[in-house]
Amino acid sequence: MIVAMMEKATEEEIQMVVARMVEIGFNVHRTTGARQTVLAGVGQPASFDVQDFQIMAGVADAHRITSPYKLAGRGFAPQGTQIKFTNGVTVGGKEVVVMAGPCSVESREQIFTAAKQVVAGGAKFLRGGAFKPRSSPYSFQGMGLDGLRLLREVGDATGLLIVSEVMEISQIELMLPYVDCLQVGARNMQNFNLLRELGQARKPVLLKRGIAATIEELLLSAEYILSGGNYDVMLCERGIRTFETYTRNTMDISAIPVLKHLTHLPVLGDPSHGTGRRDMVPAMARASVAAGCDGLLMEVHPNPDKAVSDGAQSLFPQQFEQLMKELRIIATAVDRTLS
Repeated sequence: MIVAMMEKATEEEIQMVVARMVEIGFNVHRTTGARQTVLAGVGQPASFDVQDFQIMAGVADAHRITSPYKLAGRGFAPQGTQIKFTNGVTVGGKEVVVMAGPCSVESREQIFTAAKQVVAGGAKFLRGGAFKPRSSPYSFQGMGLDGLRLLREVGDATGLLIVSEVMEISQIELMLPYVDCLQVGARNMQNFNLLRELGQARKPVLLKRGIAATIEELLLSAEYILSGGNYDVMLCERGIRTFETYTRNTMDISAIPVLKHLTHLPVLGDPSHGTGRRDMVPAMARASVAAGCDGLLMEVHPNPDKAVSDGAQSLFPQQFEQLMKELRIIATAVDRTLS
């Protein structure tokens, strides 16, 4: 159930509604927007009449939630969620925020060079994996803790925010001091134990769509994190697996406006994993911005031909710089900004 309070509802009136929701068996999640407070009741409550809430003091409206995702649905925060970071960057606002960098941290020289190149192009986040889930056990698995330390060092030196992938529960505490955002990769989108633990963390989470996941399944995965009290969740369309073999994945651009309609959470696009081909990344990035994404996640490497992972889908620095110029034009055309 969703209960939207009046703009001038007092704290006492809000607490009376909360108490009543708890009494009948709801777990209550509260969000306060610029104009009103919204209370979402989730769980398996006893039988109740929604009209009983509609006539309570301070209540503007109350209605049952019919979708299986209660907290991720647009009704929980109709104004949209904005995730604010310590350096003033906001994801989910008017600005399209770009996260760029190599697939993985390979060396100090590589990650510092990449950081300087992406910050010059206008990126606000440096992406890079310290732990890498690979299809083959013999492929490069990442630098681990040493990679995290390098990411934090380069973030402090350049002012870039750090986003890196967490693969298992035991890595969460280890990563918290080093990153600004925890990324859940496509392979872990339905790792529900990991999602539950991330719900207890007070660090923004970037949740990628699974390689064969429906949009509803993505939103239900986000629900696991939200239900733990962590409301700073971003969703990322990164391509799904289809019968097509020309590209690594099929990037579902239509998922972006669908998600923007269904959820209040910020929506990003990842054209690098979405296609797996460097020559197609710019087109999909441009399409993502035109479709209304709140941010982009792209792979950029100082020398992609020598990258230890995902070199074929990584942009050269000069390609990234040119693409950013084009994206600024498109952002303006759809009433957004891109620095």
